Amino acid sequence: MDVVGYALYMAQCGRKSEDAKPLKGFGSGVLEIVADYNSDTYRAVYTVRLASGVYVLHCFQKKSKHGIETPKKEIDLIKQRLNWAIEQDRQRKD
Repeated sequence: MDVVGYALYMAQCGRKSEDAKPLKGFGSGVLEIVADYNSDTYRAVYTVRLASGVYVLHCFQKKSKHGIETPKKEIDLIKQRLNWAIEQDRQRKD
C-alpha cells in the first residue's frame, strides 16, 4: 500500500506519481491510484484541483470480478465527496 502514500505525498509536493491516473468522467484534477495487496485490489481517489490542498475523496477495496470499471455506488460517493470538497475550498476563500 506504499504506492498510495507515495502518490499522495507527491501530490502534496505539486507532482504526479506515475501510478496516478485520471478517473474517467471527472475531468482533470481527480486521480486514482490502484494498489494490489495480498491478492486484493484497492483504489484511492483524490483531487488536486482545489487551491486549499489535496483532498482524498474515497478509498475502497475493488471487489467486482467483472472488469475494471468502478462500481456506480463508488462513483456516486466520489461525486458527493468532491462536491463537499469544492464547498469547503470555497468557504476557505471567503
